Amino acid sequence: MQKSSITIASKLPGIEQSIFSVMTALATKHNAINLAQGFPDFNCPPRLIELVNKYMLEGKNQYAAMPGILPLREKIAEKANRLYGSNYEPVNEITITAGGTQAIYTAISAVVKEKDEVIIFEPGYDSYLPAILINKGAPKYVQLSPPNYKIDWDQVKKLVNYRTKLIIINTPHNPSGMVFTADDMKQLQKIVAKTDIMVLSDEVYEHIIFDGRKHESVCKYPDLASRAFVVFSFGKTYHTTGWKMGYVLAPKEMTEEFRKVYQYSMFSAMTPLQYAFNNMLDDVEHYMQLPDFYQKKRDIFLEAIKGSRFKPIPCEGTYFQCLDYSGISNENDRKMAEILTKQYGIASIPTSVFYHDKVDHKILRFCFAKGEETLKEAGEKLSKI
Repeated sequence: MQKSSITIASKLPGIEQSIFSVMTALATKHNAINLAQGFPDFNCPPRLIELVNKYMLEGKNQYAAMPGILPLREKIAEKANRLYGSNYEPVNEITITAGGTQAIYTAISAVVKEKDEVIIFEPGYDSYLPAILINKGAPKYVQLSPPNYKIDWDQVKKLVNYRTKLIIINTPHNPSGMVFTADDMKQLQKIVAKTDIMVLSDEVYEHIIFDGRKHESVCKYPDLASRAFVVFSFGKTYHTTGWKMGYVLAPKEMTEEFRKVYQYSMFSAMTPLQYAFNNMLDDVEHYMQLPDFYQKKRDIFLEAIKGSRFKPIPCEGTYFQCLDYSGISNENDRKMAEILTKQYGIASIPTSVFYHDKVDHKILRFCFAKGEETLKEAGEKLSKI
């Protein structure tokens, strides 16, 4: 095809190709162990595959209701009540989405208008900023620093003004592995009290949390829940990231605005998957054992790198382990990630890409949602550096 003569004024002129695509392609090219992109290398529960097949064969292959099938929404309401004591109404306050990222984009698009200010914490998941910019919002940044990545709520308070429309939080936090405490939630609650500020809470790793910690969901705090979109992921919970299935909890008035945007972007999520997940939610044991399941993997990886020169950053949740390489090299983290992939056969993500101004703390992020042998092999490679 000939080169287009059309000149396009980009809506995202400063946005590059996703680092996940770049590092995965590099890992493939050099036959490296891919601990870069965040997905498991093991399969989902066999029963889930059986259920999806069952509902496909039964003909559940046409459009679902726009908000999602009601039995699944009812099951989600029961789960949220059991875990967090919340009381979401299935018909008007729960929406099934085509993944967590799509839910985040839709929520931002539903409420952020030109010049509205949105507070985001960095390092942060890379989909937040583009969604703000494409809706002409004005991002305001709170920088978190290693090793603990704790939030300075006084700094947040200073950023709040009459233009502040939304605060985006993420717990357990990607990429750092930090987990919000009850005090964090109370501090946030104080800041937004008596304002019209909304909260977007990204809680896709709700069940991947370690060392006896409890997930402090926004759903547990009525004053926050009354102003929040809370995003969850079936993909993270059931090892099915490629299926792109999630859901959003929000008060009726906010859900109405969310669905106005959603119905003209996705309209509905995959029907047979919804029926399958409806059945899977009956197995409470599956998601209740995930903390131990992933903590074991984290600990196997940490044991495997014990003899290396990398310094682990505390990982309280998610399936990502950050490693400080400042005692090994002065290379910038992007270059270091390339060296590890090309020369040592192990791919990671440089954490500077999670900052808008590319702050380099000499830290790389590794995904440990992998089999035991893969993690041990990765540890051997890292220990040779």
